[in-house]
Amino acid sequence: MKNQKTWLSVLVAAALVLLIPPLVSTGSDETGDQIRNFRVMVPNSPGGGYDITARTAVKAIEEAGLNGTTEVFNLPGAGGTVGLGRLVNERGNGKLAMSMGLGVVGAVYTNRSPSSLQDTTPIAKLTEESDVVVVGKDSPYQHIGQLIEAWKANPGAVPVGGGSAPGGPDHLAPMLMAKAAGIAPPTVNYVPFDGGGELMASVLGGKVGFGVSGIGETRDQIAAGELRALAVTSPNRVPGLDAPTLRESGVDVSFTNWRGIVAPPGISNGDKEKLVSLFTRLQDTQQWQDALRLNGWTNAFSAGDEYGAFLKAENDRVASVLKELGLA
Repeated sequence: MKNQKTWLSVLVAAALVLLIPPLVSTGSDETGDQIRNFRVMVPNSPGGGYDITARTAVKAIEEAGLNGTTEVFNLPGAGGTVGLGRLVNERGNGKLAMSMGLGVVGAVYTNRSPSSLQDTTPIAKLTEESDVVVVGKDSPYQHIGQLIEAWKANPGAVPVGGGSAPGGPDHLAPMLMAKAAGIAPPTVNYVPFDGGGELMASVLGGKVGFGVSGIGETRDQIAAGELRALAVTSPNRVPGLDAPTLRESGVDVSFTNWRGIVAPPGISNGDKEKLVSLFTRLQDTQQWQDALRLNGWTNAFSAGDEYGAFLKAENDRVASVLKELGLA
């Protein structure tokens, strides 16, 4: 009888060990690097460059097991400055980040935004990317020379669409093109769209003469034959894309866009370290390397204070270019 009670006590104790989790950590905290309830804001519409970058990065992060489920949400408006204002107002929130890039730098300047990127916490620069000059499949322009000729003859009659507000990459690239081609930038009929998704619909619908946008936002339509790529803005040709550089085509312009991540101001050092660590570890995953190759992105990673210095330099550069072009 005594032995039966002893065995019963052993069985009950074993069951309790299995059913009730320990109250004290064993020291192997598997979620120590995880950011619970992490959200990434996209300050433009679905289908734009910031949106594609954010969703691609988050998918790679989740598939590589670097973090749990992460929400991506859109808050478009005013070239990204509506989202920027929201981010700055989320002071101290270490569970929020924003996908952004050169377009927001320019929009801050041209929209006279009360919030600036200098108010945010820099986390990481992720990619660089060439812009591409595209037309719809039914466009009369078969190559970049034909487009430039028509554009020079009557700049206002050949509207150019871009997926960023004035001061952003899709605006700066055609303005630099115009200047190099002998067209006065203020005479250019630039039509801004809130992201590449809206822009591509207008190019395909023939509402603009041509469009300038990131390769990641146009690659699928180019591959499907819906868009025709006339030229890329980068100094070298883009692998997998049958299009010359502008310089090859006699237009002396070399221009690349970039995208990165910022967080609200006033977050703790611990939260900043977690965010920097998350995007640093992303770089070594096969999922992210595959995404870079698929989207034609160049890895341009920098983080923390180094990225912060880069943001300040870009702010100064954009202001200088806009003044040089007579647009500010």
